[in-house]
Amino acid sequence: MSTHIGPVGTLTSEEIRAVLTAAISAPSLHNSQPWRFRCTATAIELSADHTRSLPATDADDRELLLACGAALLNLRLALRARGRHPTVSLLPDAARRDLLARVRPVGNRPVSPTDLALADAIPRRRTNRRPFAPILVPPGVVPALRTAARAEQAWLATLAPAQLPLLRVLVAEAHRAQRSEPRFLAEWTQWTGRDVAATDGVPARNSGPLPEPQDEWVLRDFSGGRARVRVAGKDFEPDPLIVVVGSFNDRPLAWLQAGQAMQRVLLTATAAGLSASFLSQVVEVAATRLALRDLIGGGLWPQTVLRIGYGSPVPPTPRRDLDDVVDTVVHAG
Repeated sequence: MSTHIGPVGTLTSEEIRAVLTAAISAPSLHNSQPWRFRCTATAIELSADHTRSLPATDADDRELLLACGAALLNLRLALRARGRHPTVSLLPDAARRDLLARVRPVGNRPVSPTDLALADAIPRRRTNRRPFAPILVPPGVVPALRTAARAEQAWLATLAPAQLPLLRVLVAEAHRAQRSEPRFLAEWTQWTGRDVAATDGVPARNSGPLPEPQDEWVLRDFSGGRARVRVAGKDFEPDPLIVVVGSFNDRPLAWLQAGQAMQRVLLTATAAGLSASFLSQVVEVAATRLALRDLIGGGLWPQTVLRIGYGSPVPPTPRRDLDDVVDTVVHAG
């Protein structure tokens, strides 16, 4: 039986379904989709779904909150693209620790070209694990990505060419550390290499090929042992644009803000015709995360690392049905 999703404020049931569909298009660790929504007569509430935590990979739920922050940014943009002004309260109720945000569409506002462009990019954004074309990202894109991160109270650092060799070492160290941990491997096997009927996790079709010996970056195998056959001449690009989205402290509120910044950066890249994927292992292992923090100057806590470039088309990862993530609407009165 479908969940009854009624109107919220001046938004109709159909509009609420549309903005929630945009929200759940956000990326998440292993496509775990760790969010729940509850609608009232005046607000949409976003909560963390800890039943979908990945404790071996994300012991403190940092990446879970990044994912929920990304979903929140999508929700805000979808509301703005409909001419609504969303007021957002983060961590609004100390008695409800899982409640991350309360969003109230309180009034009308003009739709800006940026809002429209980013909202339009939501369904087109993909995590692209395939090789990128050996084409440099134009220098003018980086300031736009940095502005996107700053708009969400975060910061974006770029890695200079001279820093990339050390980053490659750190990524490889983190990869080895995780692959040596049985709990991580069990969790990885559970969430990756899924078949086409899956509604969560990473299907084999979205895995991308394994790197070959000449490829310098260690990239994860999401295929469950069914990695794609390599195409001759399609090496992974040696020097992609690598950016780090970071925060000025390392607490849950900052994680939620950094998730919104991460998604605004990803959508800005998508709107510019670029693809992106994650080098997550380097921020999931404590020792390499601290080393990365030193590498980018020591002032920021690195929250996510993005590889950005010009990619080929890839299919979307699946999403759970909206009725599986939205609680029954409660109306006052």
